[in-house]
Amino acid sequence: MVERESANLDRVFHALSDPTRRAILRQLSTGPRTVGQLAEPLPMSLAAASKHIKVLEQSGLLQKNVQWRTHLCALNAAPLAAARTWIDDYEALRDERFDALTAGVE
Repeated sequence: MVERESANLDRVFHALSDPTRRAILRQLSTGPRTVGQLAEPLPMSLAAASKHIKVLEQSGLLQKNVQWRTHLCALNAAPLAAARTWIDDYEALRDERFDALTAGVE
């Protein structure tokens, strides 16, 4: 179970590590878009944009619905909750260490 959760978290952070994929997610934050609409503002070919979309889909951050030849993409923010939890755990640890450090100074 932990290994699967770790692999999912790895895919989310990998997807978020690229500025192009973050730009795609920003577009999707305002509503669903077709693959063509997502690719249009990007300085790359449709094929290259499609590879980024596939990474986002594999991470679970993007859901694609295919209707005939139209591929409609939508944001799925649920995987971000696991990433936020992971970050929060380390933020709490940082705060504890900072509090201990400042307590020693006083």
